[in-house]
Amino acid sequence: MKHLIILALLFSTLSSNAQNKNAKASLDVNGICGMCKARIEKACLNTKGVKWADWNVETHELKLIYNAQKISIDSIKQSVLTVGHDVEDNTATAAAYASVHPCCKYRNATVRNEHQD
Repeated sequence: MKHLIILALLFSTLSSNAQNKNAKASLDVNGICGMCKARIEKACLNTKGVKWADWNVETHELKLIYNAQKISIDSIKQSVLTVGHDVEDNTATAAAYASVHPCCKYRNATVRNEHQD
């Protein structure tokens, strides 16, 4: 009986450690150009626990692989918001948005139109 309990504890510890080390997520992040891509991905990769980040300029989809035991998806969103990019229903602060390069002002219709040409 003692061996069975030890084995059950060992199995539950191993399975819980194996879970979520490579969690995947996809987020909608606003941006407009390659400079935005670099900024968004860098913000994610500088967040402890994020293993991989790829933001698509056309679709605005940010794909992530992260260790859910070390970081939450909300913390990753906050990292992106901090560098001035809106994430899904969350809007970056005015100060954070003001910090992005003038060519990256994705909220500005004129700038968006310039990138479409």
